[in-house]
Amino acid sequence: MRNLHEELKEQGVDSYIFWGRRHETISDHEACCASKLGVYAHGILSRLTDRVGFYSKRDTRRLLERLEAIDPDVVHLHNIHGYYINIEMIFEWLANHRCQVKWTLHDCWAFTGHCPYFTYVNCDRWLASCHDCPQKREYPKSFLADASERNFHDKKHLFNLVPLGRMEIVTPSQWLADLVGRSFLSKYPVTVKHNTVDRSVFKPTPGDFRKRYSLEDKFVILGVASPWTERKGLDDFMRLAHYLDFSKCAIVLVGLSLKQIKVLPQGVIGLTRTDSPQELVGIYSATDVFLNPTREDNYPTVNLEAEACGTPVVTYSTGGCPETVRCEGSRVVDDLNGAIRAMKEINGKVFA
Repeated sequence: MRNLHEELKEQGVDSYIFWGRRHETISDHEACCASKLGVYAHGILSRLTDRVGFYSKRDTRRLLERLEAIDPDVVHLHNIHGYYINIEMIFEWLANHRCQVKWTLHDCWAFTGHCPYFTYVNCDRWLASCHDCPQKREYPKSFLADASERNFHDKKHLFNLVPLGRMEIVTPSQWLADLVGRSFLSKYPVTVKHNTVDRSVFKPTPGDFRKRYSLEDKFVILGVASPWTERKGLDDFMRLAHYLDFSKCAIVLVGLSLKQIKVLPQGVIGLTRTDSPQELVGIYSATDVFLNPTREDNYPTVNLEAEACGTPVVTYSTGGCPETVRCEGSRVVDDLNGAIRAMKEINGKVFA
């Protein structure tokens, strides 16, 4: 999002960017639109009521006042879940304003009653009407109510308020575009625009990572995620560790919590999140294969980053993952057994 903002400014476009969390306001053109208290309250209330997107009225009112003053020709939405904006207020405003709307979806939340992904639990309720959500306790967590049916119908109404011809949906993968075409957003045109990575940063880069971790003569398997969960395939990395001869190979996992690092099996090197893209580039470049056993994903940029650094990728055939694999040495597989076979084939090294 910030890259697009910078590109527009370079072209002389009067561009504004607003976000909800983590970063403070920079200028009148680059601002956080949500208060910490508002985000906190939205999160707490959502955990009780399962109504993500229906709080933050005060913060959203302030944002809409800014938008009224700006009078934009185009409003480009990205993720609007995350406890920072009121979707009813923003879509009613968009419906009544003259602006064109582009909406880049990064997951499936826009057309479900609760979850951002549903493939892991093999749920298809979103095709007709969500109810009795099997993922109520998953993000965005609800500890009490299940409002998935109400959310589904409210979102169906709100997200169809913008007249046809004034809104375009953008997805990073054809996989997600196909799902949109089966959802209650199907009346809107969908454009697939694949994510990219900065090739001036992500490129083969020599470093001392192997030497620092005594990996010079080993076949190194890398995994990167944050946070690491079963959905991201952490359990498959633990299963993989039982197959390996650690005198010949190693597993490196980046993005783990300190708690997760403490319980790793011997032979698995665990690292927390890197401090910079350059540090991550050094790790990508030092490893023999990047394994992405994710069970739910849209268009994972980690696959793109690894390939850009010259490291072949082995990824599960999940969501938009197959669309990210472009290098000749990379593989798309169905499960861990397929991943093991693929890694053996990549360069002929025996590692298990």
